[in-house]
Amino acid sequence: MKKIKIGETNLEVAPFNFGGNVFGWTLDEKKSFEILDAFLEAGFNFIDTADIYSHWVNDGAGGESETIIGKWIKARGNRDKVVIATKVGGASGVHETDASRKHILESVDKSLQRLQTDYIDLYYLHFDDEKTPVEETLGAFDEVMKTGKIRHIAASNISPERLRESLTFSHQHNVAKYQALQPLYNLVERAGYENDYAPIVAEHNLTVFPYYALASGFLSGKYRSEADFTKSPRGRGAAKYMNEKGLNVLNALDQVAQKQNSVPAAVALAWLSAQPHIGGPVASATSLEQLQEILSSTALVLDSADLDLLENASK
Repeated sequence: MKKIKIGETNLEVAPFNFGGNVFGWTLDEKKSFEILDAFLEAGFNFIDTADIYSHWVNDGAGGESETIIGKWIKARGNRDKVVIATKVGGASGVHETDASRKHILESVDKSLQRLQTDYIDLYYLHFDDEKTPVEETLGAFDEVMKTGKIRHIAASNISPERLRESLTFSHQHNVAKYQALQPLYNLVERAGYENDYAPIVAEHNLTVFPYYALASGFLSGKYRSEADFTKSPRGRGAAKYMNEKGLNVLNALDQVAQKQNSVPAAVALAWLSAQPHIGGPVASATSLEQLQEILSSTALVLDSADLDLLENASK
């Protein structure tokens, strides 16, 4: 399988990023281990989590997802076979969004302890608090990088202005630079990324790993009516897409899936992967069947007719 190089780093990942927000939430430890084993056995190596996953279960601090991944790594002895991304700065039940030096220095050690490792491959600023000076946040990341606790940094929920300011500061002062971006981007939510972030990504050679790649499951096609949204804990998040545009996109996905002998979820992920600068979508699965479906997207090659159909339906 062809690997993707992240930004200007030496990190190479298979073109799919497993979203670990389900660990400790909709998947218990045993099921999480099964999914992770199957993911690695299929030739993939990039696992995404965050220090606040899954704080919403009990309105606590989070850490459940990192803990499960850490136990799995220790049990399997496979740290050298996986690329681990985690995040800092997001709000939980016990603290607000925080991009300060103090919070970063405290949080990285807690993440390392839960992950049972001495380094994190890619460390994201999960959310920007928009008040901490970018030089303070980047200075903290640079400090931690020099200790070897993290290898590279990336950003997720950050405004285009603050992202540009951060990249400029890193270049001018030769400190840690964001190498990747994890934005909201999928077939039913395109404008924000394409208009505001894509030009920055191209200018600074960032690799993009879109989250909500399946729009909270809507693009899998399993939600076709109001009654369907009660089918899973994530269903309510997909309800907002049940409109004319959303239904047009589902219709286009159905057509391409039938033609390609595939499924809508795989087609939606393949469309993302076909876009410029995309290193691979971030998506999760709660069963081996779902995992097989979403990983099949990496072998799916959409032709120009497929891409045109999806483009027109999702404009």
